[in-house]
Amino acid sequence: MNRLVKNTVSNLSALRISRNSFCTQNFKAAGSTSGQLSNDHEQKQKISKNIEQYDVAIVGGGMVGMALACFLASMPLTKQLRVAIIDSNPALGINLCIKKDDPPDPRVSTVTPASISFLQDAGAWKYVEQNRHAYFDKMQVWDYTGLGYARYDARDVNKDFLGCVAENKVLHSALLSCIKDSDFKKTIYPLRLTSMTLNPRSISMVDESVTSRESSAQGQSAELQLSDGSSIYAKLVVGADGGKSRVRELAGFKTTGWNYSQNAIICTVEHTSENRCAWQRFLPTGPIALLPMGDKFSNIVWTMSPTESNNRKSINEETFLEEVNSALDYGYGPHPTSTLSGNRDIFSWFKTDQTLSANEFFEIPPKVVRLASERMVFPLSLRHANSYASKRVVLIGDAAHTIHPLAGQGVNLGFGDAFSLSRIIAEGIALGTDIGEVNLLKKYEADRKPANITMMAILDGFQKAYSIDFGPFNFLRAAAFSGANYISPLKRNIISYASGEQKLPVFF
Repeated sequence: MNRLVKNTVSNLSALRISRNSFCTQNFKAAGSTSGQLSNDHEQKQKISKNIEQYDVAIVGGGMVGMALACFLASMPLTKQLRVAIIDSNPALGINLCIKKDDPPDPRVSTVTPASISFLQDAGAWKYVEQNRHAYFDKMQVWDYTGLGYARYDARDVNKDFLGCVAENKVLHSALLSCIKDSDFKKTIYPLRLTSMTLNPRSISMVDESVTSRESSAQGQSAELQLSDGSSIYAKLVVGADGGKSRVRELAGFKTTGWNYSQNAIICTVEHTSENRCAWQRFLPTGPIALLPMGDKFSNIVWTMSPTESNNRKSINEETFLEEVNSALDYGYGPHPTSTLSGNRDIFSWFKTDQTLSANEFFEIPPKVVRLASERMVFPLSLRHANSYASKRVVLIGDAAHTIHPLAGQGVNLGFGDAFSLSRIIAEGIALGTDIGEVNLLKKYEADRKPANITMMAILDGFQKAYSIDFGPFNFLRAAAFSGANYISPLKRNIISYASGEQKLPVFF
């Protein structure tokens, strides 16, 4: 298994690589949801005829872009920056109330302890805890052959939990509320980025009375043209606009990657009692995960072929639930043999003391009794930007990298990017450096690229390993699972790496 992962790393190196309700109130916005500039903004332009100038323009107001804004707002050196957030999503400019009895959304994220720590320090996590969410302290991973499994417990590393599952709308609203409650100098443009000029030679729309100092400052900025015909200037443009990033395209960043011949189907399901464990089973066509969401709800993320996903999206609820329960139980193959009955699996010799605690026995996941949301399908791919930074432009989150969802690490990599970039910007300010200088931004790239590539390599390696159904190889996979279950130092290392507490696993 290590050899397979190392080979994948080699290939990737070629890339060059909510309990209560709360409401998000209106922000200071430079435009309405219809894309028309506000009266205040129109009046300001009539008076000064200057294009608005910002220190940072964040293109993309999703979870990662808003997390960057929160991190900047929370630090003394960066909280005085003038920041523009550009995103045409209407949710950024309206009151958004989330109520405890709202139906659960199928789009969720598993947030690691490291990411939770970042969000706590920024003041955003308290808003998540006001709504539906679920901490989990146990995780079970097994495969369809019945040969191998592993159980992880937060107590193995002296922690209270392994992660927390929250709906994306809860995370996004929490970040919006955090920014709203700060005195951060932010302006939201509910518009799209249409074009970008990184080295404007002439300053159009600027009144002749503008001083040479102001013109020089504008000349040291990128010019962003927005979908309503207006423009702004920014010393640093951050592309946080997802896997189809317009910033990445306009800045000329190249990417390398591939599409998997797989789709993921996601939905929310309900049990008769609350689920407190994260479950993942590897099947011949891809993994199925059952993630606790709180209030007797769990989230399903099931990877399969495009044909299977289309069929399972359209079949009736009863049949779909039967197939889900089969996939999490005896479907495709037997249970691992180590159970509460006392039977040992064939790899139990890994454990030197020959004893198993109750927490290490294989358990059957709770039965699903109801479909609680729509079923959504999306294709899977791996993409990585060959570079994250150039003069005045930097990429974070899915704009820089998209990965397989089997470990739920995508948003955590994005939060790590945002946290790292906020610290690099603060460092530049402390040193009196232009925050758009490429040498400064390359420090962020050097910090994040190795960690991102390693995670991508591991997940891609797992995906490829389970695309092979061959007896001896199945046995080796099972041995790897059981080694992770019974060898305590290896188990602790895996938990620490998956929780975000260390950037690289020990075997690299």
